Amino acid sequence: MACMSPMFRRSDRRTESKAPAEHLVTLIRKPGCHLCDDAQEVIEKVCADLGVPWEGKDITEDEELHRQYWEQIPVVLVDGAQHTFWRVNEERLRKALAG
Repeated sequence: MACMSPMFRRSDRRTESKAPAEHLVTLIRKPGCHLCDDAQEVIEKVCADLGVPWEGKDITEDEELHRQYWEQIPVVLVDGAQHTFWRVNEERLRKALAG
């Protein structure tokens, strides 16, 4: 039976855990949106608690974001992948960022 050397093992990045600070949360929003304000409050709290960086993007300043997300605002991305839209569940976001 052959033993596979560690240098030949493949790494599956989908199953590798990231430290919270290695994540990036993006809030895609628009001005005057009360759901966006609510989402930002949750994101600010969770990201501050876990040490996760976050950024905000305004769909009125980016045609591609507007085209892609205008019906779903606010939209939350975690590491560039859509996590949720309309309402942000604090516990679900924490879970996504913790592991």
